[in-house]
Amino acid sequence: MLVRKLEGFGPLPEADRKLVARLADGGRQLPPRSDIITEGQNPENVHLIVSGMACRYKLIDSGCRQILAIFLPGDFCDLHVFILDHMDHSISTLTDCTVVDMPRSAVFQMLERPAIAKALWWATLVDEAVLRERLVDIGRRPARERISHLLCEIYVRMQAVGLVDGQSFDFRLTQTDIADALGLTNVSVNKVIMELRRDGVLEASNAHISVLKPDALQAIGKFSDDYLHLT
Repeated sequence: MLVRKLEGFGPLPEADRKLVARLADGGRQLPPRSDIITEGQNPENVHLIVSGMACRYKLIDSGCRQILAIFLPGDFCDLHVFILDHMDHSISTLTDCTVVDMPRSAVFQMLERPAIAKALWWATLVDEAVLRERLVDIGRRPARERISHLLCEIYVRMQAVGLVDGQSFDFRLTQTDIADALGLTNVSVNKVIMELRRDGVLEASNAHISVLKPDALQAIGKFSDDYLHLT
């Protein structure tokens, strides 16, 4: 999965593909709502999501959660975080996940390969671009546009790693997860999802979403995938 994601930013030599595949092999299984690492802990490893969905989040004193990023298979959770003394945010699974705890020595091995290093930097810049879109979501987009934009983004990111079957993909985020990512209430999320289903734009059932009218969903979300910088 990681090889496929990195090659979305440019081709890798065969030796580099083998190295990445070896370093990303294996992993531990975690159930939903499990913290991978929490705020204040010492980040000794970099965490790679092999399967499932995870998130970066912050809790405020009231106990409310703000999701800052959604991680899909092939995503690193803060590639360079091991240089910090302690975490300033937490990372948690949203669904059943396979997570590889990659030591800093493995990251340095990858950074020594120019093609891999370029792809990793590119991936980091895309992460920052995605965060900018979330800021625009929370600051300016209305609820229907926010949710449609997020669904389009996940659809495209899933396509990039080969996890879309036709126009359907696995989607196990709860309405609370979406609300926490977009600064909305559960009621608002439920209302918009029902509207999109009623209008025949998408179908959501059995932890899957089928995008029945991709062009319509993109139009509603005013979505362009330019910020994902996929070649």
